[in-house]
Amino acid sequence: MVLVHGIGMSHRSLRRLHDALAAHEATVFSIDLPGYGGLPKPDHDVDVAGMAEGLAGVLATLDTGPVVLVGHSMGAQWVVETACRRPDLVAQVVAIGPVADERHRSLPAQAGALALDTLRESPVANAIVFTDYLRCGIRYYLAQVRHMIDYPIEQRVADLAVPLQVIRGQRDPVARADWCRRLADAASDATVVEIPAAAHIVQHTAPRAVASAILARAGLTAAT
Repeated sequence: MVLVHGIGMSHRSLRRLHDALAAHEATVFSIDLPGYGGLPKPDHDVDVAGMAEGLAGVLATLDTGPVVLVGHSMGAQWVVETACRRPDLVAQVVAIGPVADERHRSLPAQAGALALDTLRESPVANAIVFTDYLRCGIRYYLAQVRHMIDYPIEQRVADLAVPLQVIRGQRDPVARADWCRRLADAASDATVVEIPAAAHIVQHTAPRAVASAILARAGLTAAT
């Protein structure tokens, strides 16, 4: 299983999910993409397709066979695009808190939803977000958010040749329930899982529930 963070973030937001999956003897990799997690920023603009090509290159080096590819927030865009381009490398796509619906396709709308989300997250989760955003930097974040807003994920999921699982926190103001259902309906083989009481960073606040859902969908264990 390969885990991919969202915009501005790093593997730190995925650490609890990583550990929960690994506890079930899954082979798990968490990847920081270029410009995130303190990695050097590219010397050119990188859109969703460019990130997907880079991610596919990493997957090809793992020598594990097709993977369960998990992405959170904007990471959902990167993993969907990767699976569309290289279905030979991906067995299943998991989109956690996917973005962005038509209500949030502007910077002010994104900022408002994220501000609301901070009121619903734990102090530890907010600290991870804040410090990772500082490492990312405002200039790179704004360049990336433009691609996030423009990416038509609801169209690209229809091109998936592998199963899609959409996971959201019940209190997520960024990836709303109706949006997640519409994404699933647009794909040929998709399910939606809602984690009670959690918000946007559900993989951090409810890692065992998210891991259980992923493993069950992959046929590796029964949901608990």
